[in-house]
Formats: sequence, C-alpha cells, structure tokens
Amino acid sequence: MLRNLVFALVFALSPAMVQAGEAGPVMRQWYRLVLELVRHTPTYSPPVASRSFAYLGVTGYEVVANGTPGLTSLAGQLNGLTALPRRPRMVYDEAVVMQAAMALSVRAFFGNTGPSGQQAMDRMEAVLAAQVAEGVPPDVVQRSTELGQRIAQHILDWSASDGGAVVENMGFPREWVVSGAPGRWVPTSLVAQQQAPLLPGWGQNRPFAMPAGSTCDLPPPPAYSEDPESAFMTQAQEVYDVSKALTDEQKTIARFWSDDPMLSPTPPGHWVALVLTLVDREGLDTPRTADALMRVGVGVADGFIGCWWGKFEYDTVRPVTVIKALIDPKWEPLLITPPFPEYPSGHSTQSGAAAAVLSAVFGADYAFDDPTHEEDGIAARPFASFRVAAEEAAVSRLYGGIHFRAANEAGLAQGACIGGYTVALRTLP
Repeated sequence: MLRNLVFALVFALSPAMVQAGEAGPVMRQWYRLVLELVRHTPTYSPPVASRSFAYLGVTGYEVVANGTPGLTSLAGQLNGLTALPRRPRMVYDEAVVMQAAMALSVRAFFGNTGPSGQQAMDRMEAVLAAQVAEGVPPDVVQRSTELGQRIAQHILDWSASDGGAVVENMGFPREWVVSGAPGRWVPTSLVAQQQAPLLPGWGQNRPFAMPAGSTCDLPPPPAYSEDPESAFMTQAQEVYDVSKALTDEQKTIARFWSDDPMLSPTPPGHWVALVLTLVDREGLDTPRTADALMRVGVGVADGFIGCWWGKFEYDTVRPVTVIKALIDPKWEPLLITPPFPEYPSGHSTQSGAAAAVLSAVFGADYAFDDPTHEEDGIAARPFASFRVAAEEAAVSRLYGGIHFRAANEAGLAQGACIGGYTVALRTLP
C-alpha cells in the first residue's frame, strides 16, 4: 500500500478542496498523488522523476495559459515544443480541462507503477472528475475534457522524442565496460544490476530550456593522484575526517536531504513538495502556482541532464573506493553510495538550479521552513533563502560520505547556470 495513500485520497475527495471552474486545486491534488507515486514506481530514479515533474509542470502551465489571457505559451521557448491546440470561442470549464489533462498525463508517466498506484490513479480520476463536473452542463464537460486531453497528448507526443521516454532494466545498461583507469568510476555495490552505472546516456537527452546537456560546462575535478599532498587526496582525506567527527546536526542534514529513491519523493520531488507548501503559504493564484511548479520542474530536469553529462564526461571515482583503498579499508560512509560516477554531485546541481528558479519566483531573500519530511519523522528545517537551502543540500553529500567537496561546489555553480535558462522563460504578464 502506498505510504499515506489513504490520506492522499481522503484529502483529494473533500468537496471543499475542488470546486467547479477552479483549475489550481485540481492540479495540486494530482501533484500530491504524484509525490506518492514516485516513491513506489521502480524505475523512478531521480533523473527519471525529474523528467516527469517537468512534463507535468509544462502540462499544467499550458492548460492554464490556454484559458488565461496575457499568459505566454512555452511553445517556441522550450526545445522542440510546437504550438499547443487552440480553443474555439466556446464555453469551457477550467477545472474540467485541468482534470482531463492531468489524469491523462499522470497515467502516461506512471503506467508502470504497482497495483496500489493504479488503484490510486483510478480513484483520484473518478472522484475528481465527478467533483469538477458537478453543476457543469454536459456539453461543456465533454468539450473541456477533450481540450484537456488534446493539450496533454500534444505534450506527451513531444516527450516521446527526448531520449528519456524508455527506461529499461531500471536504467542500468545490460552491457557495460568499466574503464579500469586510475581515478575512474568502479561499481560500489554488490548488486549484479549495479555493476553498470545508472542511465549513462541521460546527459544526451534533449533538455527543456537550456540548449544542450553540455551548455553549462564544468571545470575538471582535481586530477587523480595517490600523493597524500595532492588536491585529490586532500579532498579524500577531508571526507574521511569529517565522517569520523560528524555532529548530530550534520547527521540530520545528511538524512534530511538524502531523498533516496523508493523511500522518498526523490531529490527533485523534494523541491516540488516544497513549492506546494509555499504555494499554500502564500495563497498564490492559479497562474502563479502553475508557473512555479513548471519552473521548478523544468529547472531540476535540466539540472539532471547537465549533471549526467558531466558525470559521464569525467567518470570520476567515488570516495568510498578511494578511502577504502588508500586510507582505511574498514571505512563506511553514513549514506549508501549511488551507482554512478561522482562528479558533479546531482543533489548539488539540481538544488543549484532549483534555488535559482525559486529565488526568481519568490525572492532572493525569501525565508521559509521546509517540512518535506515531517511525515517521515524528520523535523522541518528553517532556511534564510533558497540559496542557503541549496548549499546545505550540497554539503549534505559530504557529510554523507558520498561526494568530494569539489563535486558539490561545481554542482552548485553548474545548477545556477542551468537554472538561469529556466528563469529566462517568458510566462506571466
């Protein structure tokens, strides 16, 4: 059974939450269910999750833009997105349009989720469809449903050609030759599937707002060396020394930002969940809600594409490999090392992108509490700004023992560059 599925559905079924003509609450309800589905869909590693959040964000925004004068479509701004279906001058219900679009999109992106997830989508669609149609003339319901489905299908058709639509074997190549060169990545897990790295071609996918995965280039990481005085071994020693003296606060930070697949909404879902919290806190209207969700989705999705380009460009060894070989063979990091190259840090890149985007939406000095993991028993954390939160997310990977400092710092800079392309999108008047 999905974690908190009963809560998610009961929350969605409350008549007070969704009313005829209101698209925003419908969109938010589907997002809340998606955050649960991400936890329980086996192929939903962080890059794959980020892709779905981006396409769902674009779908929601385009539905709102389609019926709101003054909003600018993303067609012609996002790579390869052509003009969306236009609506004839007839009466439509915006909640019905949104419900039809989100139902089709979520089913498409989570078609391989388990039986509980399938039941959750069935129930969500049935109940929300009934709620938004209440009191709406049947011809308007039919017309609005068809429009929502056309918009969603247009975006689904666009998504099919981006390079990330098909994920086989959970994203691990069935054949892979490990470099074997000094300083290059080697498997860190005994799981047979993970003797190959996760999604090695992801950096070649079509991005959303930035021109290409290689657009926001990275400086090379410190050159591999076994000399104790070298920059490379200095950062390896730092990971080891920090791990041996972790404070309770540092352990909390590592776990707060860990966002492991199948145990959380994943790192991109963490930022999406935060946006939902802030949307409610600020009482944002539907256009601004759709804009914020779209921007964080596009920003983190491009962040993972850029990061994965860097990971397989540099193919860098993980700290656990170096430390066990050259410092302490019995050492273990606080967190489980992910099965792919080290540089740059995915958490850092996507958090840098999210911080750039959300600073533009809410303000550079916007202070907030992040309650993403309260239901998992981890207290909310306060932050003075999105940049401060991103910096903590980055350093959490050092505390967890799975990244060198250079990967975190370079990832933040890369993410800020990537996020700038999302910030530049023209949307609201």
